[in-house]
Amino acid sequence: MVYLVVRMKGTVNVPYWARITLESLSLNKRFRATIIPENEQTLGMLRKIKEFVSWTSVDSEFIREFIEKRGRSSSSKLLSAAPDTAAAPDNPNGQINNNNTENKDSQNVDLGKIVSIISQNELYLSKISGIKPWFALNPPKGGFKRRSKRSYSQAGILGENKELVSIVKRMM
Repeated sequence: MVYLVVRMKGTVNVPYWARITLESLSLNKRFRATIIPENEQTLGMLRKIKEFVSWTSVDSEFIREFIEKRGRSSSSKLLSAAPDTAAAPDNPNGQINNNNTENKDSQNVDLGKIVSIISQNELYLSKISGIKPWFALNPPKGGFKRRSKRSYSQAGILGENKELVSIVKRMM
């Protein structure tokens, strides 16, 4: 399993220690999301910045849907616009490179291979070339049903949020 992490608060009045942690997770703006492995180190990072983000565990079906709809190969090109082809084998460094030079404008990636690698906690999203390590989301349609400045245990949306998947589906 992996964590889906969404930054819910903006960039103003963020302490230095939280800004560094958010930048290391590629969460530089509000409503940016990322997928990170589920382990003790990442859980410690999330608990440190729990006042700024929401997170939950997600399965491979949601990861596939999420990458298909919101994954980007560059800042302006969605992955769904690029045709799917098989990616080149893994490098010893753990990075996936696409050596297909037929179409230099769009790098082609195999979504099935990426989803399986990410869902098995084998690799961070930032280590995969051809896909951005973050996903840009819109504000949720219909707004937040809970308070946006409180933790989940206090009837809010911040911290470990079990309803985050439904919120993110309204944000896609």
